[in-house]
Amino acid sequence: MSENLSLKAFVVIMKASKTLEELVKKDIADHGMKTSDFAILEALYHKGRQTIKQISEAVLINTGSITYVIDKLEKNGYLQRIHCTEDRRVVYIEITPKGNDVMNEIFPKHQKMIEELFTDITDENKRILIDTVKMIGKKGEII
Repeated sequence: MSENLSLKAFVVIMKASKTLEELVKKDIADHGMKTSDFAILEALYHKGRQTIKQISEAVLINTGSITYVIDKLEKNGYLQRIHCTEDRRVVYIEITPKGNDVMNEIFPKHQKMIEELFTDITDENKRILIDTVKMIGKKGEII
C-alpha cells in the first residue's frame, strides 16, 4: 500500500494545530486571561476600533459568544462601546487605555513565545508554510 501523503499532511497539520492551540492557551492563561479575551483585545490592539461583526470575523468567535466576552472585558475596563452618530444600529468596540496597558505588557511576551517556536525554521520555509496553509484553507472554502 502506498503512503497517502495528503492524509499524512492532514494529520500532521491537525496535531500541530492542537499543540499550538494548547501552548497559546497556556501562555495566555499564564497572563490571567482566557483565549477569547486575549483574541478580542489583540484584534482591537492591532486594528483599532471595530464593530462586533468585524471582531467576530477576525477572531473566529460567533457573535453570540462574543457579546458575552465583550461585556466582561468592558466591565473590567479593557474596552468600551462607542455608538455611531451616523447610524444608531452600529456600535464600535474600542480598546481603552487600561486595555492598551495590559496588551503592552502581555503582547510582547506572547509574540516572543511564538517567535521561539519558529527559531529553527528558515524564512523561506516560513513563507512556504504560509503559502501552503493558505492554499489548503482556500481549497477548503470551495469544497
